[in-house]
Amino acid sequence: MTMDDAPRAVSGHGMDRVVARRGLPRRARLAALTAVAVLALIGIYLVAPAADSRRIAASRLTVSTVTDGRFEDFLPLRARVTPLVTVFLDAVEGGRVDRILVEDGASVVKGQLLAVLSNADLQLSVLARQTEVTQQINSMRSQELALAQSRNQNERDRIEADLAATKARRLYEMQAPLAAKGFVAGRTFKDTADDYAYQRQREAVLRAAQATDEQLQSSQLAQLRTSAQSLNASLDIARGSLDALNLRAPVSGQLTAFQVQLGQSMARGARIGQIDSVGRSKLVASIDEYYLGRVAIGQTATIEWNGKSFPMKVAKIYPQVKNGTFEVDLIFTNGEPPALQRGQTMQAKLTLSDPAPARLIPNGAFYNDTGGAWVFVVAPDGRSAEKRSVRLGRRNSDLIEVLDGLDRGERVVTSPYTGLVDKTRLDLSAD
Repeated sequence: MTMDDAPRAVSGHGMDRVVARRGLPRRARLAALTAVAVLALIGIYLVAPAADSRRIAASRLTVSTVTDGRFEDFLPLRARVTPLVTVFLDAVEGGRVDRILVEDGASVVKGQLLAVLSNADLQLSVLARQTEVTQQINSMRSQELALAQSRNQNERDRIEADLAATKARRLYEMQAPLAAKGFVAGRTFKDTADDYAYQRQREAVLRAAQATDEQLQSSQLAQLRTSAQSLNASLDIARGSLDALNLRAPVSGQLTAFQVQLGQSMARGARIGQIDSVGRSKLVASIDEYYLGRVAIGQTATIEWNGKSFPMKVAKIYPQVKNGTFEVDLIFTNGEPPALQRGQTMQAKLTLSDPAPARLIPNGAFYNDTGGAWVFVVAPDGRSAEKRSVRLGRRNSDLIEVLDGLDRGERVVTSPYTGLVDKTRLDLSAD
């Protein structure tokens, strides 16, 4: 066998060929991708919540049931204890503190001397005024004495005139019948008659003059006495100014805020302390301005202290609103708790009206977010909650009165609506 006859190796070269890849056309692939994207978007839309709804875990919400019951219209208050009566002490006259007779916090009685001031200028001024007034009073006393002496002299003159007229009349009456019979000379009788007429006229003129003098003197004496009274009152005021340097307690009670020091110079009208009534207190409470139109004088209130209830009433309302609140004074109507301390804080309950049947929901933080205009009402299956407009009325710390929009047995979300105010629907999940 020759080399040419040997079998040739098979290389496979003759069998290789290009195989074309088969697949979808390009347009078909684009259409498929578009369809998949559309289906994905539809799925996302169906799964994602709407813009006006929110998915939230039910465990994060407080759900309460609408019930029927009796609404107690009361308002819880936080009040502080203050004295029922507080009298402020001011320095009527300025001066230097010479003596201090009591200490801050002491119990004092009305009229008790607290401190003594000195004021040399005031003392000299009062002494000068006292001397001036005394001189004027003495001068008026002299005038009054002169008027009295003049009145006495006029009275003596009147008596003398009356006597002279009486003698002249008696002589005339005695000589008249004798003169008629010729026993008395005509000239003598004529002199007697003239003297009698003169004495009568003199007496009449003197009486008229005395009446005028008496009227003038009475008016002048009345004016002098009025002036004397005014001067005495002025002198009393001057002496009172001097006595005002002695600081006394105007009422009985406990002296507080009394912070004067020996040698201290105090201006006129400076506040030196105050006296608080002992064993007589009141409560001052701040109330939200929302209740300004519902609080009235005479409304009742109560506080609980050591297991006992103490009745109170509204005694005064301060209508000035400051930082969204106004203040009221509450006074005890049947005794007060023992050992109350000024500034002590107490819890009180103010009754605004009598209890009445009503539809109720528990009070919650949702009210601050909605103003009571709407709530989220939970569906019967508990899977969602829808926004619903309602009308709510009175409220206390525990309950809110439902006027319209909710039925008994419905469930309402009463927890805060933070982040939910712009939503109309809540989808409630189990986790």
